[in-house]
Order: sequence, then C-alpha cells, then structure tokens
Amino acid sequence: MWRGRVLVHCGLVILSLWLCIQAVPIAVDNTKVNPPEEKLEPPPSTDTGLHYDRYLREVIDFLEKDKHFREKLHNTKMEDIKQGKLAKELDFVSHHVRTRLDELKRQEVNRLRMLIKAKQDVQGGHDITVDHKALLKQFEYLNHVNPHTFEVEDLDRLIKSATSDLENFDKDRHEEFKRYEMAKEHDRREHLKSLDEEHRKKEEDHYEDMKKKHADHPKINHPGSQDQLKEVWKDSDGLDPNEFDPKTFFKLHDTNGDGYFDEQELEALFTKELEKIYDPHQEEDDMIEMEEERLRMREHVMNEVDTNKDRLISLKEFLIATNKKEFLEPDSWETLEQNQAYTNEEMMEFEKHLAREQSDLNQKGHDLQKQRDELERQQAQLNAQKLELQQIQALP
Repeated sequence: MWRGRVLVHCGLVILSLWLCIQAVPIAVDNTKVNPPEEKLEPPPSTDTGLHYDRYLREVIDFLEKDKHFREKLHNTKMEDIKQGKLAKELDFVSHHVRTRLDELKRQEVNRLRMLIKAKQDVQGGHDITVDHKALLKQFEYLNHVNPHTFEVEDLDRLIKSATSDLENFDKDRHEEFKRYEMAKEHDRREHLKSLDEEHRKKEEDHYEDMKKKHADHPKINHPGSQDQLKEVWKDSDGLDPNEFDPKTFFKLHDTNGDGYFDEQELEALFTKELEKIYDPHQEEDDMIEMEEERLRMREHVMNEVDTNKDRLISLKEFLIATNKKEFLEPDSWETLEQNQAYTNEEMMEFEKHLAREQSDLNQKGHDLQKQRDELERQQAQLNAQKLELQQIQALP
C-alpha cells in the first residue's frame, strides 16, 4: 500500500503524518553546503492510501526542496506541526517553490471538479447546474474559497487532514474487514438456503473440513518477539540464530537505510509467519485475511515499540524493546481464526440491514413496475381514442 520514502532526514518529524513517502537520507553536514538548485519535477509514484495522495506527496516534495522550510521542519516539534505553527513558515519559502505550489493547487481543484462532473454524469444529472464551489466544501484538505494560490491555510488544512485521516486508518480498516467477513458469511448462509437437505449437509461438512485444515498450521510466533525475529534471521538472512544480534538485524532490514523501520519494512518481517498459515493455492486460505493478519501484526508491534507514536520505529526504540520481558518471553499469538472479526449481535444487525436494503430495492422495483403499467395503460387509452377519432373522421 505504501512503499519507500523521498524525504530527507531533517524531514523525519513530518513523516508521521504521511506514513511512508519515499526518502533519500542526507547527512547533517551536507546542510552546511549550498547545493545547486534542483530541477522541480514531480516525485515518484507512491501511495499513502489517501484519496488526495498525489497532491499531498507533491506538496511535501516541493516544500522539502526549500532550505528554509527544511530547517524549520527539522526544529519543529510534532505537536506544533499539528497545531499549524509550521504552516506559517510557508510565507518564507522561495518564489519558485510558491509558484509551483500554486500550480499544484490549481491542478488539484480542476481534478476535483472533473470528479464531481463525472459523478454527476454517472448519476444522470446532465441537466442540473452544478455549484462546484459548494461541492468543493466537502474536500477539507484545501481552501476552496481561493482556488488559484497555495496559502498558509492550505498547508494547515493539508497537515490537519492528513494527520486525522492517517490516525483513523487502522480504525477504518477494522470496520471494512469486519464488513467483508460478515458479507462472506452472509453469502455462505444464503447459498446453503438454496440447496436441498442432502447437498446442504455436504456443503456444511466441507466448510467445517476447510476450517479445520486452515487451523492446522505450525505454531505462530508472537510478532516482534525474539523467536519471531530469530526465524527471519535464520531463514531469510541465512545467519546462525545463536548469533542473533538486534542491532545488526535492524540494519539488515532497514532497507532504505534511513535509521527507522517504517510500516512496510515492519510488515515485510512477518512474511515467514504468514506463510505458515496461508497458501494462495489452497481453497481454505483467504488472501484478504492474510493481508489483514499482516496488518494486525504490524499494528500490534507499532503499539508496543513505537513509544513516541510517530508511526516509525527508531533503532533506539527497537533496542529498548528487545530488552523487555515481552520480547524474550512473549504470550502466544492468536490468529484471525481464533478471533472472529464480528459478534453474533453485529452479524444479526448486518443481516437486518441487508434485508432492509433488499426490501427497499424490491419496493422501488415494484413502484417502477406500477409506473410502467400505468404508462402502458395510458398509452393504450390514447391509442384507442386516436383510433376512435380516425374512425369518426372516416365517416361520410
């Protein structure tokens, strides 16, 4: 979902707002040298998962090219950034960066207008006059009142929107996965209803066999524990588990060398554990569930190790965690099949909701059919009147 970074080391503090925007680490000494002016080109394609991802990445990329802004970013606390104090520094960035930001905003406003028009066309509202200015209000990450220039308020809105959206990402993901699991169970139940007793019994037996087969897997190590990391050290790195060294391990798997584990680097560490449970060639293994398990593992380790909550794990945080009892003697890890994503009450409410939706669709279909029947009746009546009039006119 998100891959790599393009931010320099001094921009680290703002990375917590945008997860994994690609970066090339720059040594501190290099900030004392005046580098040649860089050609302003769009950043490489990555994805933060936000619907305004490209706009966000390009704004940050160009702001990072301004020396003054980069230095302020390095010296600003995260809470001050969230409160909008960094946004005020926009007034001091170079003219060519401000000009490019103005252009980016105009492009983004035009993109949103095109999306609104496309949505209107799909919904069939071709004859409706669209108030784009009113509709743009729903996009809180930019100031729609001024669609022409990128101002302090735009940067402030962008920071606050990205912070809020990314902090809610895991919560929204949990709800989306819950709906996926309930929909899958609903479809299974509906399929059973369509079968006769003999075939229903066979289908239920097959379902139970698949559940047992899926649950029959080797022990899953607790994510982020010594046992789990030693397996990676042995199987992926080809090293002697008896010579496991946390600092060396960190450097081996900090793939971009920036001194931090981002969420993707962390998630990559769980592949061996997931392969114990999931096989894409087996009927009983759901690959969507595998990705959810990976994200659960990442979320758990982040909650345990990322003490400053910047969505990154520093070497210091990692080494501290490896000295804790939880790392050396962890509890067992319960996988998804041991933790149903929804309660029976939630499943009942979900099915009631689907039933209401189906009832509404049926009613709309019934109403449309009545309207069609009425139009056909009126047309038949008009045709009869027309025929009668023609007959009268034909009389001598």
